[in-house]
Formats: sequence, C-alpha cells, structure tokens
Amino acid sequence: MNIILLGPPGAGKGTQARFLVEEHGMVQLSTGDMLRAAKESGTKMGDIVADVMARGALVTDDIVIGLIREQLNTVKANGFIFDGFPRTLAQADALTNLLAVEGEMLDAVIEMEVDDEALVARITARSTCGDCGEVYNDNTKPQPADGKCSNCGASDFRRRADDNEDSLRTRLMEYYKKTSPLIGYYYAKGMLTKINGLGEIDEVKAAIDKALS
Repeated sequence: MNIILLGPPGAGKGTQARFLVEEHGMVQLSTGDMLRAAKESGTKMGDIVADVMARGALVTDDIVIGLIREQLNTVKANGFIFDGFPRTLAQADALTNLLAVEGEMLDAVIEMEVDDEALVARITARSTCGDCGEVYNDNTKPQPADGKCSNCGASDFRRRADDNEDSLRTRLMEYYKKTSPLIGYYYAKGMLTKINGLGEIDEVKAAIDKALS
C-alpha cells in the first residue's frame, strides 16, 4: 500500500508515519532524508544532489522523482509513505506517472485536518527527545519530572528554533499557498480521506488505520 499523508507543519504526520512503519512494515520516504542520504552515497544521483546543494540551488522535481524511483526499485517494503512530496500539483502528476511506470499505484491520501489556532498553541509548546524523537508538549505531555525521556531514557530535550508563533504562521501560509491545492486534486480522484489531526495521538492513529483498512 502506497499512501500520502497531507497536513500542515506540526499536524503530526511524522508521528503517525512512525506507527505505520513499525506496525505495517512500510517505508517512509522523506524528501529531506532522501536528499541527505543521496548526498553521502557516492552514486551518480548522489553526485548530482551534492552539486546542487553545494551551489545552493533548488533541488528540481526531476531529482526528487529520481530519488523516489531508486527507492521503489531497491527497497523491499509493504508499501511507501510519501512525506514532503508531492507539494505541488505538478509534483502530484509526476508522482502518478512514476508509479504507473514502476507498476505501482497510490492507494490512499490522508489529510490531517487542523485548526490553525489550536495548532499554533500545540506546536509552540512542543519539544522532542534528541535521541529517539519522542514528542513532548508542555500542556498535554510534559517532559518527565526526572528529566529522562520515557521512551529511551536520554536527557537531551530540544525545541526547534522555528517552533515560535511568527515562524509557524509563515510556514502555515506557505503550506496553504502551495500544498492545499492537492486536497482538491486528490478529492477529485476519489482518493482523499479527512481525519481530525488534532485528536489524541491514539485517536488519530485509529482513524488512519480505519481509513486504510
């Protein structure tokens, strides 16, 4: 099963993708992770990525599609979760064409709907474990009193520099301008399922599992 998780920054896509990887044997294809791995790989595509990044140029859609093609051809998985791609209608068309060529298909698109004000309040209170990535929230899931991560025991808690109200609102506007048209695109294809992205983590997980079952 190949799926896309849609939603603005902080909607919880990364957390839910982790559950899908752990429980269903899927592979999360994060654009950022693929670019970083390619840069260090020494492959032909990796050299292209390294050159583009060294020049400070924008990574083209063709390069990202090439990286996704490599993953589809080399990684064995029970499906892929597309994370950070597509972001635009042109990229959505490119992904559809790539999957068709590779004998694959997109099975579902999950939109994690959020209320912007509630999202801003949640994200500005967010911190993560620097070792395992466990997410904490000052209001709903505070860091343990003993200063150690409840998941791995580390004590390296971090806050993203851009998890502040002004920066987050800028990121939200960028998302709505560029990515929200994908909602209509996949709705028209009959592939879109909307869920409440601001529910409790287990509630969101259950809703995604139901949508994919």
